[in-house]
Amino acid sequence: MKTLFTIKDNREAARQTWRIELDCGFRPGMHAGQFVDVALDGFFLRRPISVCDITDSGLVLYYKVVGAGTAAMSSMKAGEKLELLTDLGNGFDTAVCGKSALLVGGGLGAAPMHLLCRELLAAGRKVRVALGFNSADEVVLLDSFRAMGVEPAVATLDGSMGTRGFVTDAFGSLPGGFDRFYCCGPLPMMKAVCEALDIPGQASLEERMGCGAGFCYGCSKLMKGGARRICKDGPVFDKEEIIW
Repeated sequence: MKTLFTIKDNREAARQTWRIELDCGFRPGMHAGQFVDVALDGFFLRRPISVCDITDSGLVLYYKVVGAGTAAMSSMKAGEKLELLTDLGNGFDTAVCGKSALLVGGGLGAAPMHLLCRELLAAGRKVRVALGFNSADEVVLLDSFRAMGVEPAVATLDGSMGTRGFVTDAFGSLPGGFDRFYCCGPLPMMKAVCEALDIPGQASLEERMGCGAGFCYGCSKLMKGGARRICKDGPVFDKEEIIW
């Protein structure tokens, strides 16, 4: 759905990472794992961004400044408008989760885990969270998870916060007993998570996208059942489907 949003706040939340809060006047009917496609003046392709949170009147997104498009986005001020395609992709399946879940986020993969955590807690599930970052100055969303009553286990590659090492080192210290896991982040990280956990799980994949709606097939990836479009068939897939 094409929707015009007004920027309420757009600020730096960590190194090269920005938090933007958008208002559309109603509560968007989106779920964790889905994404939006952001149109920016002067740029042909939209920017796909996972949804971090949903408010009564809009959305919260986190994005990294990695190129000219996101740099332009970071310079936008409160009151300016952004056109978004919303309700894109298939999100995480929370209905199949038993009593407890482990959520694993690497870098900005923490953002969709935030909304997923909120949804699972609302459904009465027990949730534990493990997050991995390169260094302490890239860490985001800790206070937001804590506000939901969840204390994330954190790993940083340089040891500047939490456990030194990878996110797999962080959740290794958590009590077990998970029924299911969900993960999002860099592909090598998710591969390691899927191999380390001998329980059912889902991973949210990333791929360069053209249309974001499944028409151009530019984000196709070979899965065990054949070629799948990350934007339309995913971005969330069961771990058993994925060819790493």
